[in-house]
Amino acid sequence: MTGAATGEGTYTNPVLDADWSDPDVIRVGDDFYLTASSFGRVPGLPLLHSRDLVNWTLIGHALQRLAPAAEFAVPRHDCGVWAPALRHHDDRFWIFWGDPDAGIYQVNAPQIRGPWSRPHLVKAGKGLIDPCPLWDEETGEAYLVHAWAKSRSGVKNRLTGHRMSPDGGTLLDEGKVIVDGDRIPGWFTLEGPKIHRHDGWFWILAPAGGVDTGWQGAFRSREFFGPYEERIVLEQKDTDVNGPHQGAWVDTPAGEHWFLHFQQRGAYGRVVHLQPLRWGADGWPVVGDDGAPVAVHTRPALPPQPPAAPATDDDFPGGRFGRQWSWTANPRDGWATQHSADGLRLTCVRTPRAHDLRTLPHVLTQRLPGRPAVVEVDLRLDSEEPGARAGLAVLGDAFSWIGLQRGTDGAVHVVHRFAESVAERERDADRPRPAPDGRVRLRVEIGAGARCRFLLDTGDGPRPSGPVFAATPWRWVGALLGLVALAPEGNGHAGAATFSRFRITSP
Repeated sequence: MTGAATGEGTYTNPVLDADWSDPDVIRVGDDFYLTASSFGRVPGLPLLHSRDLVNWTLIGHALQRLAPAAEFAVPRHDCGVWAPALRHHDDRFWIFWGDPDAGIYQVNAPQIRGPWSRPHLVKAGKGLIDPCPLWDEETGEAYLVHAWAKSRSGVKNRLTGHRMSPDGGTLLDEGKVIVDGDRIPGWFTLEGPKIHRHDGWFWILAPAGGVDTGWQGAFRSREFFGPYEERIVLEQKDTDVNGPHQGAWVDTPAGEHWFLHFQQRGAYGRVVHLQPLRWGADGWPVVGDDGAPVAVHTRPALPPQPPAAPATDDDFPGGRFGRQWSWTANPRDGWATQHSADGLRLTCVRTPRAHDLRTLPHVLTQRLPGRPAVVEVDLRLDSEEPGARAGLAVLGDAFSWIGLQRGTDGAVHVVHRFAESVAERERDADRPRPAPDGRVRLRVEIGAGARCRFLLDTGDGPRPSGPVFAATPWRWVGALLGLVALAPEGNGHAGAATFSRFRITSP
């Protein structure tokens, strides 16, 4: 999948057309770095790099395991890492994030590729989300601002500020509400603050109004603890970009200013847009086209870069999978086996929950593309275990998957199953079909509205299977593509399945 630049010196939005939720971006020299929410997937805290704010590549992750480890041994799809803030200070990279059930965490590293420190709990508590630090270069003081999740704390629509130790390790006071959204007429669900110093002011850029229908606000004060005045600086207006908010303000070496934010798009998750930002005569930021999102715009005045986008395809050399893949919980040894050839060898993990992929920690996932696409992968079922199965899934609050299963008679069949969001068990989406060689090419054609057509090819060309399946998101997370191998409960090794030549192409 290519980047969003065009040949006419312009770019089109979104610049990241997949679920890179709650993006935050910084510039260090000539390089731009982005991180995003990863919720319950592992590894977490993805790290993206760009030289032009339009073309991005995935270069790694800052979080190799979620903490507390025992709680994330099973999938918790909408928990974990919420709305991280990425900063560069004192020759180190810093990421703060809120776990709504545990509190505010921090990791740091001397280089963007690491090594990253182990997660450090800066403040424990329920409902502490969306933290952002500020090291004030003018005074030497350090601060942190965060929002609240009502589902855990009973509180929302307010921003709390703290003094912070300069080493980013602890908060120095109990905190003070510095912006109360309940006191601003018409404002609700104020969250996602990013704090900056600019032109003698403390600036907090924070969204409100909810992810589907909200807007981007700006707040400024001469003092960190306020009082702050506010203004709406980006909203949908007459565009088709719903809820344009929560993101990052960044400048360029040439002195331009830009704002990256997300748009909630259902099963596709939160895709990322790039907006021009200028400072008006009254000192307030003007984002987009006079406060409305742009669809096409002149590219940033930065050196031209070749088209790029986060990787999706994978040949799994040596049995290793690329950075684009994440497990649905903290991984265990033995789920994937390295070897000397190409192909991903997944162990058919024995599980009592084989009837519901949403509950399995050993599903290897990547983001659903945000535009029509064709997904293909070759699969060979090596396991001789009756009931062993493996396949390609579209996974969300509802799911559907197609793959191979070995019967009690030793024969292998193509099976296609699904479960609605309210269903606790999967059902057949089509009748099983023989796969005499134990091999199949699996295909999902993703059309408008994330409507998915499943196809199979056992050597005589692709054939459709079952009705069209409309992908669904999780609560905060877009739908995922998944590779999975499993087996019934029992003793001993259940064998493996081998996936090869994973591709996502335009239709």
